[in-house]
Amino acid sequence: MNCANNRQKSLLPPMPPTDEMHNRYGKLASWVYNLDKPVGRSFGDIEYYRQRLQNGPTGPILEPAVGNGRIFVPMLEAGFQIEGFDASNEMLDYCRSECRARNLSASLKQQTFEEFFYEKSFAAIIVPAGSFQLVTDVASAGALLKRFHDQLSPNGRVIIDLDAIGGFLGPSASVRSWVTEDGDLLTLTDHRLETNHISQTTLSYLRYEHWQNGRLMATELDLFKLRWWGVHEFSLALREAGFTDVVVSGNYQHGKAPQKDDDIISFEARRP
Repeated sequence: MNCANNRQKSLLPPMPPTDEMHNRYGKLASWVYNLDKPVGRSFGDIEYYRQRLQNGPTGPILEPAVGNGRIFVPMLEAGFQIEGFDASNEMLDYCRSECRARNLSASLKQQTFEEFFYEKSFAAIIVPAGSFQLVTDVASAGALLKRFHDQLSPNGRVIIDLDAIGGFLGPSASVRSWVTEDGDLLTLTDHRLETNHISQTTLSYLRYEHWQNGRLMATELDLFKLRWWGVHEFSLALREAGFTDVVVSGNYQHGKAPQKDDDIISFEARRP
C-alpha cells in the first residue's frame, strides 16, 4: 500500500502548477518532439496538404504552430510559398536549423495564437497535427477561427486537423524513451490528472528527463492541456466564424466522412 502511494506521488510535481507551465514546449520537450517527429516524417498529412493546396488559390500559405517544421520544411521544398509562427522559440530553432541545412529561405516568427499578426492576407492557413486543440477555451477558439478568417484573402481556405475523441480516452499514464546519436537517453512520463467531460478537456503532467551515462542531467515538468471537439460542433464553429463550404474528411481521405475508428479528422472551409 505504501509503495503504491509512493509511486503515485512520484508522478506529481514538486511545485504548484502555474500558467507558464501550460503547453510551453521548452528545451527538453522540443528535443523529444524533434526526435519523435523529425522533419519530413509523415502520417499521411504531408501528402494530403500538398494535394489539397497544389490546385488551390495562389498566394502565400500560413502555418500557425509550425513547431520544428515537420510539415513546413517539406512544403517549402515542394515550392509552396509558406510562412509560419510558433510560441516556442526552442521549436523554431529546430525549424530554422533544418531550413539552413537545406539552403531554404524561411519566414518564421515567434508569435502566439492569441497575438499573431500579419499585414498581408494569405491564400490558405493550415493547422496540422491537432495543434488547434491546444486552445482549450471555447471562446478563445472561436476568436482564433475568426482571426484565421480575417487573415485570409477572399476564397482563401483554412485546413485544420483534429484528433478524434478516442485518442483522449486511452491509458492515463505512459512512459516513453528515445536514444540520441550520442547515446544519451531522453524519457517522457505522461500522467493524466484529469479528464473533464463537461469542458471536453484533458490535463496531464509531462515530465521530461535527460540521462547521460546513468546520470540525470536535466528535467522539465509541463502541464499539457487539450480540448476535443465533436465533428458537428467544430463545423458549426467554422460557420460561426464566417466560413462556408465546410468539408469534413477522415484519415486524410478528402471528402470521405469520418468513421468511428479514424484517428484524424480534417476540416476544410472557405472564406467567401
